[in-house]
Amino acid sequence: MAESNSSHNNQYSATEIPADGHQAHPLKVYFVVWGWLFVLSACSYAIDFMGVQGYLRWTLILFFMFVKAGLIVAIFMHIIWERLSLTYAVLLPPIAVLVFVAIMAIESNYTVLTRFIFFAGG
Repeated sequence: MAESNSSHNNQYSATEIPADGHQAHPLKVYFVVWGWLFVLSACSYAIDFMGVQGYLRWTLILFFMFVKAGLIVAIFMHIIWERLSLTYAVLLPPIAVLVFVAIMAIESNYTVLTRFIFFAGG
């Protein structure tokens, strides 16, 4: 029975923590993520190389940027293996900032519009 327990070869799932307190993450995960970061960066550079312009260009660049940032935060900063409360503590403030920036942008457009209407009529 003790031999079957020792045959695990120190491979643990993301939620299991061994007795020494250290989590073991296989190196393959890091190499796969590194490969995806390379591919996504190449796609981002390809957008400039192909000469894509306008909103499509910026949408694609921002998309690739957010995907790469998500991979870096999830894997290299170990957020994917953390408790849910820590994940929320790290991810919710930037999301809240983006929501507030969007609200301010909408409000600024409304303010400019009302100023044009008010001062143009006077």
